[in-house]
Amino acid sequence: MSDQAVGRAFRAIRVRGRQRQGDIARLAGVSRWTVARIERGRLESVALSSVRAVARTLDMSVDLVVRWEGAGLDRIIGAGHDALHEAVSRLMADQQGWLLLAEVSFSTWGERGVIDVLAWHAASRTILVIELKTEIVEAGRLIAQVDRYRRLAPAIARDRGWSPERVAAWVVVADSRTNRRRLADHLITLRAAFPDDGRTIRGWLRNPDRAVSALSFLSDERAVHLTRASDRRRRVRVAAPAPGSTR
Repeated sequence: MSDQAVGRAFRAIRVRGRQRQGDIARLAGVSRWTVARIERGRLESVALSSVRAVARTLDMSVDLVVRWEGAGLDRIIGAGHDALHEAVSRLMADQQGWLLLAEVSFSTWGERGVIDVLAWHAASRTILVIELKTEIVEAGRLIAQVDRYRRLAPAIARDRGWSPERVAAWVVVADSRTNRRRLADHLITLRAAFPDDGRTIRGWLRNPDRAVSALSFLSDERAVHLTRASDRRRRVRVAAPAPGSTR
């Protein structure tokens, strides 16, 4: 979609809601001229955060599509994600009693998706949903995504023959100055949703006695320096599905 087409879409939705540019600007926390530039397709002169703020006010969603002339964009992005997978798997291997499933796809109650890592602790009957992030982009979307996985986790677990008593969540973020700055920018929002940190989660993994909600940075060289990830295939030890279950 061209910039002009995007602008027309913004204007059409605003007009349909019988709202003025000034009304939208006030609700979005931007100037009226910003709303006007968006509607005129002058997106190159508007900050992406402002475009998203106006979109949220209009109940719209804005997604970026990244294209690159070179080959291997998916491989470059996947290398960082694979590095986090490997680092988390290695960390969890040091803990007793945890069984890990990687890239768990689900279709539950009409909702579909993939959970990066689903961990099961049989002794405490605890399910741990692990979300891996090479980059913090939108705090609100991250919170909503993890909440959705946490809500669906009991049904997903039962499909694999597990009977959980509690569901915990852990967001693992690649340690970088950019991600730490973005956490600082959304500190109140993210810490309200994920009050537990890395020190807490490491102790909790040894004794999962409650439903934690954690966000922590992973200080792993391969996870930090994502662009240096090698071309070797990285593997996560994956548990075999329970008898009679479906994957």
